[in-house]
Amino acid sequence: MKNQNFNYIDSLLRFKRQETAIVKIGMITLGGLYPIRLQSMTDTDTKDTDSTVDQVIRILDAGADFVRLTVQGIREAENLKNIRAELDRRGYLNPLVADVHFNPAAADIAIKYVRKVRINPGNFYDKRAKFEHYLYTNEEYRDELSRIEERFIPFIRECKERGTALRIGANQGSLSDRIMSRYGDTPAGIVESVMEFIRICKKEDYHNIVISIKSSNTRTMVYTVRLMNYRMHLEDMNYPFHIGVTEAGEGEDGRIKSAVGSGALLADGIGDTIRISLTEDPASEIPFARKLVDIFNGRENHAPIKAPLVAQTNPFEYERRSSRPVNDIGGKKPAVVIGSLNNYTRDEIRTLNTGIEPEYFYDGKRILDRGNKSFPILSCEEYLFNDNYTGQMRFVRINKREYDVFKEENPEIIEKLKRERKVILIMESDNLNCYAEMRAFFMELDAHICKCPVILHRSYSESNFTDLLIKASTDLGGLFIDGYGDGILITNHGTTGYNELKNLAFGILQASRMRVTKTEFISCPGCGRTLFDIRDTLAEIKRSFNHLKNLKIGIMGCVVNGPGEMGDVDYGFVGSGKGKINLYKGQKLIKRHVDTENAVEELKKLIMDYGEWKEPD
Repeated sequence: MKNQNFNYIDSLLRFKRQETAIVKIGMITLGGLYPIRLQSMTDTDTKDTDSTVDQVIRILDAGADFVRLTVQGIREAENLKNIRAELDRRGYLNPLVADVHFNPAAADIAIKYVRKVRINPGNFYDKRAKFEHYLYTNEEYRDELSRIEERFIPFIRECKERGTALRIGANQGSLSDRIMSRYGDTPAGIVESVMEFIRICKKEDYHNIVISIKSSNTRTMVYTVRLMNYRMHLEDMNYPFHIGVTEAGEGEDGRIKSAVGSGALLADGIGDTIRISLTEDPASEIPFARKLVDIFNGRENHAPIKAPLVAQTNPFEYERRSSRPVNDIGGKKPAVVIGSLNNYTRDEIRTLNTGIEPEYFYDGKRILDRGNKSFPILSCEEYLFNDNYTGQMRFVRINKREYDVFKEENPEIIEKLKRERKVILIMESDNLNCYAEMRAFFMELDAHICKCPVILHRSYSESNFTDLLIKASTDLGGLFIDGYGDGILITNHGTTGYNELKNLAFGILQASRMRVTKTEFISCPGCGRTLFDIRDTLAEIKRSFNHLKNLKIGIMGCVVNGPGEMGDVDYGFVGSGKGKINLYKGQKLIKRHVDTENAVEELKKLIMDYGEWKEPD
């Protein structure tokens, strides 16, 4: 059945890769139903032919289909010729992509040597954003668009003549003042920034286009790509999508964040090429991207899913599902974590626990709170016919497929659940498309105005932690992004330990913006524009500030997207030149051109000045 509220995808209940327009990038075909293509970006100086070629080869050998290079100026653009020639000489014929910001002249040169050019509609012709508000009349705004069209059309025609593909890639952090003045820093503004450019392309009958919309905020990224897909359909467009969470960070946190954000889109069949933006060696992004994409292979063969009313909360903005609180679960209370004891006792866990402690624990049969009080877990049948715990807090294990059969014979269960004041549902799914089946179950509950809180539970049998991370993040992260779920429980019949499981649960809640329990470091992967060692600096900043819970700190390689991508951070650390750093409070520049060797200490002083510094325990 077709979604009756929003047609951003064909079906909310059936997994299907969205078939998009086909784009040729040299020898690589992208879009349609071709495989999802993998890519990364060099962090070398594009003027340095040898180091750039060596890194491109490492990325390709890791499994990438093509590689993007920073092209910030004329010299970098001209050196693409030498890089291309050396790669050809070594037998690496994969296409290159030029990444251009603020410099259309560099793009004009780059298209001679690459098969695809990435431009950013927020800064390709518009001036660098100063985050200042301007008032435009409709006529003045149309005049601005006319000027963009006059400058953009010759470039489009050159791309068309050469067969060069164009990625029109908007970042939340690099919208122009013109767009933000009219639309704000919103999904609608990001979408319109891209639509302005692709309407010109369509007018010129140029369709070798890939769309990307990125943000370090997973909610914003997912909502905006959905809205972009919806808006393109309204205007009879179906260009392929490049997806990814920008400035995801590094390590486990960066991987969870990427899997939650990109996984939510892949689960809906959206995405034709992907980049995992980690503050690590670029080649290390590819194996994780491969695993993430492969999770969805064969998912179209899932068991059928049905719902009484195909409706959902607004898919373009956050709205938490309304539930009736039971003690500290549900309502407006933070989503809870139930830690799987994993064959340990509570006494043993007290000595093992690292980091934040879950609110509840699961021993395979019961739920225990921190005081060791136990709560029963009932089946639907026990709850309806043999409930000896009426008036007490208890949990009901519920699987949609089994529930549908049970409700067919016992329709009174939904009426009992509607009246319930002390039950928390533990929602499970063994469907290959558990994301859609759980979403359908929420539709079932909402259709009957059933307000019971819900714990999302998935059980796995994984011996490899990365596989477990990807599966749990993609199964559950998108539901939290949509405001579904009042808690999380992950169990695994493998080698994963107690701390790994509960930390993964907390990480998924944080990545989906459902609950913040630790310092969030929003860091870009670095590129040829980065003029300091961003990986070592990130490690030092983590060591220095990891104890400051609930703060968001942005570590950005340069000022291209940095200040904008830090839209919701508390403090920012942004490269401003060779060996120089700018320090921000939010988006407000506080200290300019601080020497790199002093910058971390100066950031500490800045946090102290604003009264948010605490000494580590």
